[in-house]
Amino acid sequence: MGTVITPAHSSPVTGSQLLPSPTPIRFLDERGNPVDEHQGYQEPDLGLVVEAWRRMVVGRRLDTQCSALTRQGRLAVYPSSRGQEACQVGTVLALGPDDWLFPTYRDTMAILSRGVEAHEALGLLQGTRHCGYDPQKVKVAPQCTPLATHALHAAGLSYACGRLGEPTVALALVGDGATSEGDFHEALNFAAVFRAPTVFLVQNNRYAISVPLARQTAAPTLAHKGIGYGVASEQVDGNDVLAVLAVVQAGVARARAGEGPSLIEAHTYRLEPHTNSDDASRYRDEAEVEAWRQRDPILRLEAWLRRQGALDDTRAKAVAEEAEEAAASLRAALSEPAAPDPLALFDHVYAEPTAPLLRQRAWLEAKMASLSEP
Repeated sequence: MGTVITPAHSSPVTGSQLLPSPTPIRFLDERGNPVDEHQGYQEPDLGLVVEAWRRMVVGRRLDTQCSALTRQGRLAVYPSSRGQEACQVGTVLALGPDDWLFPTYRDTMAILSRGVEAHEALGLLQGTRHCGYDPQKVKVAPQCTPLATHALHAAGLSYACGRLGEPTVALALVGDGATSEGDFHEALNFAAVFRAPTVFLVQNNRYAISVPLARQTAAPTLAHKGIGYGVASEQVDGNDVLAVLAVVQAGVARARAGEGPSLIEAHTYRLEPHTNSDDASRYRDEAEVEAWRQRDPILRLEAWLRRQGALDDTRAKAVAEEAEEAAASLRAALSEPAAPDPLALFDHVYAEPTAPLLRQRAWLEAKMASLSEP
């Protein structure tokens, strides 16, 4: 029998160290009552939880506004994340200022929670440009439309930062459908072998567009997929922001300490259709949707915060007004979209433009000038 060789910088772990908890980690039940189902995870700081609630309320209002803007033709498409607020906001709040977020097309709320202006975050969905914000400035990669390709980017960036001696963690948000893609598995394997400080957060909202989870995997949970690659895995109630914060904070700390990547499955649900062009009634019934409405992450958290004395009607009204102001600001920003500059096609193609690219740009510039002549 041959000798098993592991990288010099790696230490083998046992299967029991990789297994997720038998049931999703949670601190609160569906009504916001405390439950002892968190397997030793520490309850997050109350101030951080209050901030998470605020961002979730504002994020939901902006999500609703984006859906309305799509119906008005001011956005080309919008994939709603209503119902997934705890995943989107809790995940971002667990990151440090120098960590990187790698989002998908459904993670606009997470991008907003990272501090990106709403009108900049919507460039892709407005159809004006692939990325309307500066990724380097906000440490948020461009939104990824192809499933799971950004998981490789997250693993690569975090590994590179480690080689440079930078304590940077990369977190990739993926959906359940992405776990069926080859890129997802390659990313897990690479991150595990090279102990890249990466966290993979799977928002399991039960459907890859119309394909239900049962037609995607026979694994006990999506979290179990990490075991075969040597990735520490966990599952969490994705509608309990306390649990999301606690589990993701632990994964980020583990990665930063050089203990390798983590795979976290967050159990949640997409309350709205896949996008504005989807008829969700063709593949799920209203009873299922209503059952998940009863697990609303914002109402659950509000109930708990009120019992803690950390939220009252005055504070709730102030945040609701803040949310309305944010929605009004977004409507104003998208009311008169700037006309795109065709010459911008040549920006950011290369750090130093090549000679053929410069010739093409000069040709287009001359052509535009000739068309504008009387």
